[in-house]
Amino acid sequence: MNIELAIRSIIDGIRIHVKGNGFEKVVIGVSGGIDSALVATLAQMALGADNVYCLLMPSTYSSPDSQRLGAQLANNLGCQCELAPISLILDKYKWVLTVVLGDIERSLTEENLQARIRGNILMAYANHNHTLVLATGNKSESMVGYCTLYGDTVGSLEPIANLYKTEVYAVAKYLNREKEIIPIEIIEREPSAELSPGQKDTDALPPYEVLDAILDGYESNLQINELAEYASCSTTIVTDVVDRIKKNKFKTLQCPPAIIWSK
Repeated sequence: MNIELAIRSIIDGIRIHVKGNGFEKVVIGVSGGIDSALVATLAQMALGADNVYCLLMPSTYSSPDSQRLGAQLANNLGCQCELAPISLILDKYKWVLTVVLGDIERSLTEENLQARIRGNILMAYANHNHTLVLATGNKSESMVGYCTLYGDTVGSLEPIANLYKTEVYAVAKYLNREKEIIPIEIIEREPSAELSPGQKDTDALPPYEVLDAILDGYESNLQINELAEYASCSTTIVTDVVDRIKKNKFKTLQCPPAIIWSK
């Protein structure tokens, strides 16, 4: 991947999309994770700090570090940052849903509900302030459906949807080459959606180095055995990933538009 080309393409794509649709500003749900940090940084480079709003929306399961790092990122970028905790909203939702669903505590339903609450808050903020929401999904997660429809997929554009997760890290490190823009703790911390206690991305997915190799090979039409060799993993892992891709195409079709360029 040509990192400089990727950065230029995303910056130009954000600017063209936002201004071409008659807007000046964007809002981003900043989680303290690498994906939202990179989207916020590239948006600031495209539109200027005054035109990028960062919303922190912690839940009961969010670590204090996530809120601290999200605020630190916004400060580094010079962007406005606001806090909108969702724990009380989540409790009210669960109380109402008990009538029709019973107890959803510590379930996938509860996890997805948190993402959808955040999506609603982002859209409300955007409606009220005449801004566009930028989604923060990357290519790795989108291809295997590791995302919540109408939750973290909310947005008019998904700027880094053409970057695999490993490429997200590469771009972030490149942007930090002269000074620390994205806090180094964000780059070094283990990826997690923080939708349940102790949750880590690797609970559901192979390590991103392996996953991305499988996905890259899959897009080159390699067969199962070839993919296993290409990614240096078992055919069982490959089969699971390929199954995820096929089962989650309905999600991919509903994700926001991506900025695409030739790598």
